[in-house]
Amino acid sequence: MTIEEPNIERPNTEGFFEELYHFAACGQLSTDVDGVINVVNGTFLEWSGLAREEVVGVMFRDLLTRGSQLFYETRYQPVLKLGGEVREVALELTRADGSRLPILVNAKVVGGSTRIAVFDSTERQGYERELLAARRVAEVSESRVRVLQDASTAFLAAETDESLADALLEIARDALIASDGAVVLHEETSTPRLLAGAQFTAPLWGLRGTRPDQAGPLYEEMMVVENMRDAEAMSSEVADILRSIRMEAFTATPLMGTRGALGSLVLMFGRERSFDAASLDLHRALARQASLALGRLRLQAELERMALHDQLTGLANRNLLRERLTLALDRAGSEGRAMSIIFLDLDGFKAINDGLGHRVGDVVLQIVAKRLAGVLREGDTVGRFGGDEFLIVCEQADAEAAMLVAKRVIATIAEPIAEMQDDHELSASVGIACFAPGNPPPSLDALVRAADAAMYSSKSLGLGRITTVAL
Repeated sequence: MTIEEPNIERPNTEGFFEELYHFAACGQLSTDVDGVINVVNGTFLEWSGLAREEVVGVMFRDLLTRGSQLFYETRYQPVLKLGGEVREVALELTRADGSRLPILVNAKVVGGSTRIAVFDSTERQGYERELLAARRVAEVSESRVRVLQDASTAFLAAETDESLADALLEIARDALIASDGAVVLHEETSTPRLLAGAQFTAPLWGLRGTRPDQAGPLYEEMMVVENMRDAEAMSSEVADILRSIRMEAFTATPLMGTRGALGSLVLMFGRERSFDAASLDLHRALARQASLALGRLRLQAELERMALHDQLTGLANRNLLRERLTLALDRAGSEGRAMSIIFLDLDGFKAINDGLGHRVGDVVLQIVAKRLAGVLREGDTVGRFGGDEFLIVCEQADAEAAMLVAKRVIATIAEPIAEMQDDHELSASVGIACFAPGNPPPSLDALVRAADAAMYSSKSLGLGRITTVAL
């Protein structure tokens, strides 16, 4: 029995595989041992924009960019000859229009020819660039966090404005690769004060910008000059200053407090610089941290001052008076020198306070405090002992020297005060207690009691009197 095969049409295998080759998802070509192309598919021709006759007979190397040609000769060819195969070699193809196409090449030596598969790596290259950019952002972020952590530690350890400024300048100079710089304090005075860094930056401290974003002085608005062109655009003065100090770029970042600018961080660069957003943000972040630390030091200093000074008059309070008096007694005893204290009470103050009101009374006490501070010798200390009583510590002062100070006290208090009405007068009763060398030093309390008793003796004798006792 004979079984007849069904009449099935056979595909043209040769045409099918030829079509598959020419329209494959990758470029395919074949070269001889010298790298001359003898076969190429349509995909490669489409990607390159070249005609078949422009490719066949040409060395594969000559279709690559200059950089890829160098890599082809030094890495691709040696590896292919030694191992007979290369995988995922990144090269760049020069298209007919001159543009570049990133490609990945797989090649294998088969007999006397080399079979090459070419893949378009445009998307992969874009992904790798995005990955690299993300990695760089992460590295910058990590570096920024590390810098700010170091700054936080250093600023927390700072105990003075100067030590804080030194730490700020060192960290900022290293992190931002500055040639030099300065930290300048502008608080409470029209003349900026250098806390740390280079004095030669002084001509920049008071500049004002001319662009809308830089309209204020350096210590109120951040100023950025990246090159001499920026400097010239701002003003010829800025450009001349940079030339004179041999710098080409600078930044000035304000240190802001709750009541305005405290100072500024000035960084100098010997070559022109391009500051990206991350760099400028680091400037501001360091300045913010330093400003907070400066605020902490200010608050700490103010609390210490308040603990030792009378809030109304600003003079030393009892705590500071006792501290100064203890030191004065110790020095007088150890060095064998005289010392005196002057205790005074204001005559007529109660009538002023009751008759004109506490506001006027407070003003009078402030005026008296200022006048007392103005008649002291260098090294003397005056403080408000309480109410309308004041005490002056006079080191290295015998009875005669203390009497001269007491007479100036009487005279200055008797001067008219505009805030008082004509029917009110102010004077002082003064007691002086002197310690003479050669005698055992008295206790602090004994010295104060003696001066207080002397003051009451003066008060009993009439207004504006001075009584002296020796211990």
